[in-house]
Amino acid sequence: MKKIDEKYEALFTPWKIGNVEIKNRIVMCPMGGTSLFGWFELTGCHFDKEAAKLFLERANNNVGLIIPGIAPLKDTFWGKWLWQNPKMFEELKVFMEEIHKTGAKLFIQLTAGMGRSWAITELVAPLHKNKFTRALIKPIIDTNHELASPSPQKSRWAHDIECPEMTKEQIHEIIEAFAKTAKLCRDAGVDGVEVHAVHEGYLLDQFSIEFFNQRTDEYGGSFENRYRFAAEVVKAIKEACGADYPVSLRYSVESKMKGFCEGAMPGEDYVEVGRNMAESERAAKYLQDAGYDMLNADNGTYDSWYWAHPPMYMPQNCNLEDVAHIKQFVDIPVVCAGRMEPDVGAKAVAEGKIDGVGVARQFLVDPQWITKLIEDRLEDIKPCICCHAGCFNFSRSKGHANTQDLTDTMGLSRCALNPETMQSKKYYIEPAKKQKTIAIIGGGIGGMEAAILCAKRGHKVTLYEKTHKLGGVFIAAAAPSFKEKDRELIAWYIREVGKLPITVKMNTEVTDIKSLDADEIIVATGAKAKKLPIKGADTAIEAVDYLLGNKPVGENVVVIGGGLTGCEIAYDLFLQGKKPAIVEMQDDLITTPGICLANTSYLRDCFKTNNVPVHLETGVTEITDKGVTVKHKDGSIETIPADSVILSVGYNPAPITTKGVHVIGDAKNVGNLRTVIWGAWDVCMKL
Repeated sequence: MKKIDEKYEALFTPWKIGNVEIKNRIVMCPMGGTSLFGWFELTGCHFDKEAAKLFLERANNNVGLIIPGIAPLKDTFWGKWLWQNPKMFEELKVFMEEIHKTGAKLFIQLTAGMGRSWAITELVAPLHKNKFTRALIKPIIDTNHELASPSPQKSRWAHDIECPEMTKEQIHEIIEAFAKTAKLCRDAGVDGVEVHAVHEGYLLDQFSIEFFNQRTDEYGGSFENRYRFAAEVVKAIKEACGADYPVSLRYSVESKMKGFCEGAMPGEDYVEVGRNMAESERAAKYLQDAGYDMLNADNGTYDSWYWAHPPMYMPQNCNLEDVAHIKQFVDIPVVCAGRMEPDVGAKAVAEGKIDGVGVARQFLVDPQWITKLIEDRLEDIKPCICCHAGCFNFSRSKGHANTQDLTDTMGLSRCALNPETMQSKKYYIEPAKKQKTIAIIGGGIGGMEAAILCAKRGHKVTLYEKTHKLGGVFIAAAAPSFKEKDRELIAWYIREVGKLPITVKMNTEVTDIKSLDADEIIVATGAKAKKLPIKGADTAIEAVDYLLGNKPVGENVVVIGGGLTGCEIAYDLFLQGKKPAIVEMQDDLITTPGICLANTSYLRDCFKTNNVPVHLETGVTEITDKGVTVKHKDGSIETIPADSVILSVGYNPAPITTKGVHVIGDAKNVGNLRTVIWGAWDVCMKL
């Protein structure tokens, strides 16, 4: 085996959590949807073979410690406690034997619950609000249990729902369930458990934070009372499992909160209303003394969700400074997560700033990324672009609860870029029964994905691209400074196409499919920008032209369209020091379902914090050389001064033909990388 690059050497040194030795410093962090006990399935808790397959593949690719996603102690549907299902733990024991053969270790993460952070959906919210329907559905899903919080307060997701106060009896029941479930895990050969969580504004975190906890009993008020729940949990686990059984705690160093549903930007000078650093220094030591053996740490709450689930707008290694600081106040190992880069993480480990490097979504995109790192094949690592489109697309806009589709809620931790992740029964590569000659028109991401998949299945593939570059419209999407991972993804695709027996014909526009000698034709020609039927629209700059740098813009720029692309353009302009303003007809920015709240709330908070003008429920009537004339909801007319106007009002599919061909990607239906890539697999698996 090739010697590991010295800048990564510290990642591959052993360490201990309690008396359990971990072979390297790379921790696969928990992600909702990867629980070994299932996730939100109507069938109830069970040993999840899909998640088991996911972890075993990563274990065989050199991960040190695996922590599966949250396992609710009480099943979401039907209300059965985990410890009441002994068969599940028998299957877990067999699985743990397989994991240990790889040299990896595994901790099970158990959750006390979500409280006001429970992502109640648009479908369930009205059922909860009505007393009759709430009682009717209680045997199936007890929404009062799921929403139970330290004190009565608004739901993070549905502001018109008040979460009920958790009773002391419920608290004690949860503590007992932690102990019973942890013992079953220990008996099944699980190396340790992680308590979820004084972290991210989940239930135990809500108890610890005075902003959320207004109780007057022994679980509220003083510092000790607020952290009592979390302390009693670890003590109960240790009593049931033995003092030497490792217990990790998922922990947020700071809450990064300015108020209800209002987060703090990186580097912002603000007043912390949640856990500040001074309290965190005390809390970390207190929780260690209560019995926790490790802190698995980052920052944030659901009100500042972009700290715990960093989108591409957040800095890489965004939590490292705070986590490294808190390590100075404890003697137990500390892991840091949050867009961690391997070289930066290795340096932090070598310098003793942290003990382990937490990585999550990169494991969904590329299960072999550690192996490739070891073998010095960095260019072969498929990058995570932090889109959350497949793994965690809980979405919300004004007046709505979680608008994520229920089928998505029931299938978290899939991957927009890797359809096989958590979907191995639906998406897989197998040799074609008959080799075919396949022509693919369009060299964007969809066309390249189709070409790669067809070639891997044994087909003879020719890819036609009308320009001199592969990448399609994604070249423009990847242009802003904060899209470095998008640019890496394009480069990855081009290299993968080059490795396979794929004929690529550049600068070749196909206008007549009859000229192609092919058994099957795939059309991936993308979409065209919509036009605004208003006076002066032809003087505006199309979004793609701006992103590609084809047309310069002035100092004051009006962006027409507050969807994701429009907001990213406005953010890019802001980062350049220009003065953008957004005009949007909807009542909120980025109202499209399936775009994660972590991503959208960052942009909304950024614009609010930095006083970027946002005109909602506002239509455009005319574009002139002086600016944009708009009509507000109240009927008033205003001209917004602008040196330049950028149009970002959506796209229409633009297939060269739909007859006798397979149409994929935006040429079929305008979407995102997930719809493009998964759609390509839907077609190409059948060819």
